[in-house]
Amino acid sequence: MTSAPHLHDFRRIVVKVGSSLLVDRAKGAKTEWLAALVDDLAREYARGADILVVSSGAIALGRTVLNLPAGALKLEESQAAAAIGQISLARLWAEALSGHSVPAGQILLTLSDTEERRRYLNARATVGKLLELRAVPVINENDTVATSEIRYGDNDRLAARVATMMGADLLVLLSDIDGLFTAPPQSDPNAVFIPVVPRITAEIEAMAGGAASELSRGGMRTKIEAAKMATTGGCAMLIANGKRLNPLAAVAGGERCTWFLTPSNPVTSRKKWIAGSLEPRGAVHLDAGAVRALRSGKSLLPAGVTRIEGAFERGDAVAIRGPGGDEVGRGLVAYDAADATLIAGRSSRDIEAILGYSGRAEMIHRDDMALAGE
Repeated sequence: MTSAPHLHDFRRIVVKVGSSLLVDRAKGAKTEWLAALVDDLAREYARGADILVVSSGAIALGRTVLNLPAGALKLEESQAAAAIGQISLARLWAEALSGHSVPAGQILLTLSDTEERRRYLNARATVGKLLELRAVPVINENDTVATSEIRYGDNDRLAARVATMMGADLLVLLSDIDGLFTAPPQSDPNAVFIPVVPRITAEIEAMAGGAASELSRGGMRTKIEAAKMATTGGCAMLIANGKRLNPLAAVAGGERCTWFLTPSNPVTSRKKWIAGSLEPRGAVHLDAGAVRALRSGKSLLPAGVTRIEGAFERGDAVAIRGPGGDEVGRGLVAYDAADATLIAGRSSRDIEAILGYSGRAEMIHRDDMALAGE
């Protein structure tokens, strides 16, 4: 049998927390449970790992404050509950993390923010800066404005998209069961627990059940879909029972959970996506010095660009061409073609004076670039 990794092996960890773990329908937030989880997160943070939290709970908290009845809510009721609950959710996480002198930042996303490339770059840059500053981003679906996401969406898949967007190497889905079984254990006493999934097959997908609780919009089906997203992006995933106190410490101590392994890593998978899955909308032509800088691991600065080709928009994929016109790589460009033309060949210090706004210093960041041969 394939062996499972260890929690401490990972450098960037996304932890998804479901509503039913964080919120008691009658009493509100489970502050003791949250404090214990944050103890776990703080230990991983202290060893140098980047920590991101994708937390459900805004609607559940809001409906408790508003004393809305049990059962399905209308769309406008969900959005109103989210507006109330997002304030409470952010405060809960900020206060719990501050007890360990760890700053928290709130990010509200929808699935489209991680799909549309312009918004993707903005979200990725903001979350990346928070991590660089050693803060913990607390990410939630923006349910106050979402429509189809509230009716059909879930934070399992959002967490997987965040994990791949940010190059995480581990996604932890805290659930109300120990992991994946061959059948729903609540209804089948003969269900067999599966500790490690080397790859997701049709048989694995067939094991998924439906939603398990009133407060949770996810089920095992969405967790398997999240696992497919994560592992395709080079990110391992685990499903663990979050109902116990200190659930991550329990995983590290050997309590059972289900690991989904990946054959790749986040950097390799991202570069494959940029190099092979995105159609270039244009090209940037470089001088020889800029090509050498890229091959030494640098980002592309405007100063090394000699010519802009095409009518691309910010966030589009473009070909990167050397002095002779040969393609040396591809990347996601940080400027529209018109602005890129204006700053081509100029120092990054001049960007604000030329464009009238303070743009990014790099025309293509190294993290958004795949060079030939990588």
